[in-house]
Amino acid sequence: MPDILPPDSVGLVTPQTHKFTTPLALDCGRSLPTYELIYETYGTLNKEHSNAVLICHALSGDHHAAGYYTMQDKKPGWWDTCIGPGKPVDTNRFFVVSLNNLGGCKGSTGPSSINPETDKPYGPDFPIMTVRDWVKSQARLSDVLGISQWAAVIGGSLGGMQALQWAIDYPKHLRHCGVIAAAPKLTAQNIAFNEVARQAILHDPEFHKGHYYQHDAVPRRGLILARMLGHITYLSEVAMRKKFGRELREGKLKFGFDVEFQVESYLRHQGSAFVDRFDANTYLLMTKALDYFDPASEHKGNLSAALTNILANFLVISFTSDWRFAPARSRELVKALLYNKKTVSYAEIKAHEGHDAFLMPITHYIEVFQAYMQQVEIPGE
Repeated sequence: MPDILPPDSVGLVTPQTHKFTTPLALDCGRSLPTYELIYETYGTLNKEHSNAVLICHALSGDHHAAGYYTMQDKKPGWWDTCIGPGKPVDTNRFFVVSLNNLGGCKGSTGPSSINPETDKPYGPDFPIMTVRDWVKSQARLSDVLGISQWAAVIGGSLGGMQALQWAIDYPKHLRHCGVIAAAPKLTAQNIAFNEVARQAILHDPEFHKGHYYQHDAVPRRGLILARMLGHITYLSEVAMRKKFGRELREGKLKFGFDVEFQVESYLRHQGSAFVDRFDANTYLLMTKALDYFDPASEHKGNLSAALTNILANFLVISFTSDWRFAPARSRELVKALLYNKKTVSYAEIKAHEGHDAFLMPITHYIEVFQAYMQQVEIPGE
C-alpha cells in the first residue's frame, strides 16, 4: 500500500470486542450463555445518535469492511470501495458499524472458540445459527452502542438477507434497508451448491467429525474444494472468459492432470489462500444459515405477508450477470414490498462480474448506491 493513506479512506482502524453475559436463545432451541462480538466503527456518532449505519457481511466476510490495520497492509477492508469519505456510505455523514457474526472465525465467538463448559474448542458442538439469530445478536450490540434506530442497515449477498431480517424483526429500529445482490430465499440449485461444498469438507480425512482442532489438523483439501466450487458460482461466464479465456500456463498441452489452464491455477490459488484465513466449521455454519433463510416460510410461503409490518424504505440492487442471486430474485422482493405499499428503489446494474459485482467499483452501481445514501435523512443534521 502507499506511504500515504488515500484521501477517501477511513484510515487506520482498530477492532473492538464486547462480551455479552446474558444468554442468547437461538432458533435451534439451544442458547449461548456468554459470547463475544468483534466489530469496527468508522466515522463519528452524532449527539442525537441518529447517523449510524450497520454493515452486515456475506458468507466469508468479517468485521474489517474498510480502512487499514497498519501502513503495511496490502489491501483495505472488503467493502472499502463503498465505505469512506465521499463514498456511498460516507463517513463524513455516517457512523458506520461492521461486525463479525456469531459462528465466525475472525474474533466473534464461533466453533474455534473455547466452550466454557468443556474448556475445549466448540468445534461441531457450536450451535447452528440462523440469520434471525445474527440479527438478534446485532440488536444487542446496537443497545451497547446506544443506537436505538439505525439510519440504515445494509448488506450484500448473505448480508442483504440480514438487512431484510432486520426490517422484518425490528421495524422501528431502522429507517432504511439496503439489500444488494441478495434474495428472499435460496433456490434449490443454490442449496445444492452449498451441499456439495459441505460434503467436500465433511469427507476430508482431516475433518475428524469437526474436532480437527484437537488433532492439530486442518481439513485443507475439503475446504479448498468448497472454496473452488463457491468461487466458480460467484463469477459469471463472461468474467471468467475475459479474465482467463482458455489460456494455457505454459503455452502447450501437457496431457496430464496437473494445472494446465490459467483458470485452474487461479481456482487452486483461491482455494489455498482461503484455507489460511477461514475455518471449515464456520464455512459449514454459514452455508446452513444461507440455506435456512426464508422469511415467507412462516407465512405459508407468502413473502408479501412476511413483509407486512416493515416500516423502512428499501434500496434493492441486483446485477445482470449474477446467476447465483439472479435479478429475478430481487424483483420478487421488490414486488412483495410494493404489494404492501412500501417505499422501494430498485436498480438492476448491467455488469459482467457475476455475484462478486457488489464488491466491485462499477461506476453505475456506485452512482446509484451513492445517490440513494445521499437522500438518507439524519435527524439533527
